[in-house]
Formats: sequence, structure tokens, C-alpha cells
Amino acid sequence: MKYTYSPKGVCSRQIFLDVEDGKIQSVQFIGGCNGNLQGIASLVKGMDVEEAISKLENISCNGRPTSCPDQLAQALKQSLK
Repeated sequence: MKYTYSPKGVCSRQIFLDVEDGKIQSVQFIGGCNGNLQGIASLVKGMDVEEAISKLENISCNGRPTSCPDQLAQALKQSLK
């Protein structure tokens, strides 16, 4: 199933997810730190959604209460609903 999420409080503007049977098939970020976000997308590919959420949730960025990884966790949580 494909999902689109609009992150809040970070540089990236959109997150596109493809999740099948509880596994992350692909992640694409629009905006943000391109190299870092491509790395995150590559690392979570094939990962269980719940595992990715537990690893990424509550990461902050430069004193902000959130980050692109945290926003990915929020997007993944939304995909579970």
C-alpha cells in the first residue's frame, strides 16, 4: 500500500512510503538533506514497520523536537491505521 505523509517541523516536505505485509518496500523523501535521507531510505528498506518505528521515533535534529527520521516514524505509524 502506498502512503503520502506531509512532515511537520523539518526540512523535508513530503514522504512517500510503500508498505506491504508489515514490511517497508520503499521510502522517498522530497526536500531535506538528500544524501542522509537516501541513506535512511536504503537502511529501512525491507525492515519491519514496527522495528523501524522503534529505532527512528524521538530522534531530534539541531534542538528541534523532531527530525526527518522521527517524521518517518510518524508516517509509518499512520500507515498502520
